[in-house]
This record gives sequence, C-alpha cells and structure tokens, in this order.
Amino acid sequence: MKSEEQQAILALHRMREQLVKFRTMQVNQIRGLLGEFGFVFRSGRRAGLAEVRAAMAKLDDAVPGVLMTSIRQQLGRLERTDVDIAAIEKQLQAWQRKEPDCQRLAEVPGIGAITATALVATMGSAKAFRSGREFAAFLGLVPRQSGTGGRVKLLGISKRGDRYLRKLLVHGARTVLFRSKQPSAWMCALLRRRHKNVAIVALANKMARTAWALLAHERSYQTDYIGVRTA
Repeated sequence: MKSEEQQAILALHRMREQLVKFRTMQVNQIRGLLGEFGFVFRSGRRAGLAEVRAAMAKLDDAVPGVLMTSIRQQLGRLERTDVDIAAIEKQLQAWQRKEPDCQRLAEVPGIGAITATALVATMGSAKAFRSGREFAAFLGLVPRQSGTGGRVKLLGISKRGDRYLRKLLVHGARTVLFRSKQPSAWMCALLRRRHKNVAIVALANKMARTAWALLAHERSYQTDYIGVRTA
C-alpha cells in the first residue's frame, strides 16, 4: 500500500519517463532525417544536437526549406521538453530533501535523488517485504529458478517486476562500477571473475537489498558495514 503522496511522486516519475522517451525519439528522428541528405552527426543527445545547431547555415543551403522549417520547430520543442523535465526533477529533489527515507538512500553510492524517490514511492512500506532478497525479486534482479524432485536450478535474471526502478538501479550500478574513484574489494573481485554486465546486475541487486535494509531497520548507510560478524 502506498500513501497518496507516494502515488503522486510515482506519477511525476511516469511523466518524466515519458518526456525522456519522447526526447530520445525526437533526437534520433532529426539525426535520421538529416542523415538522408548526407549530414551525419555524433550520437548522443547533447553532442548531436550541438552539432545540428552549429551546422544550421550549411543545412539551410543543402536541405529543402520545407523540412528545415519543421526541424527548427522540433528543436524548439526539444528545448521546451528539457525545461519540463528539469521542472519535474526539481520537484523530485525537493521531496527527496524533506523525506528522511530518501535522505538515507541518497547516501548509498549509485543512488541519487531520482532513484531514491522512486525507491521510497514504489516500496511503500519496507516491512511489506520479508527480506532484501524478496524486494530484489520484486524488481526482477534475482535468478529464475527451475527444479524438480527437490533439485533447484538457477537460471538467468528474471527481469520481472518494476522495469523502471530496475533500470534506474542498473544505471546507478554501472556508474559506480566504472566511475568510482575507490572501488571496493568486493567490486574488484567480482569484475575479475565475471563479465562486466553480470557484475553490474549483481551490484544493482546489492543496492536494492541495501536500500531495503536501510528503510526496514531505519539505519544510516555505512561503507564498511558487515552484516554477519565472525566470533
């Protein structure tokens, strides 16, 4: 069960996600349409659009005016979309700053304001899940199981559950894994014996479990925390 405020935050996330998808589609379409006239621009939203805007004079000479009129309109629409996305993100950041649970999660490496607010709003009450693994399974970040006669076989990651939140955690895990200035020994050991994509999902799973533990037990994040200590 979620509160009305949590449901409202999820609605903001849905609106933001839709705008981001539209922006990506629009940028790709502009690059594709101009590519048909022999103009190739860099991939990536910021780099590609910067090149398009810088080449407007050349485009005016080589591309029919009827198309350039619409291209300018689309570029203006993209600027307005950026403003709309930034406004929603500002609302999410404001909610994150006033919510203690969001502040706890924001201390975890790889979890920013967007992911923290999505986690708190999606989870509702952390005590609705019996363990961190159950929450990770809810997000589709655990292996599928198949078995008979008492023998259980672990398969690939299930990818079931909340796709949006799973995507946020995977992106955060990728950032931590490859841009962290001081990677943990656990991450280094994992990268040595597993493919990078496997390591990313494993770290996303760990982040989901950590988030559940912080909220369920009302604790603050500790870098060197050990769950089970030897005697």
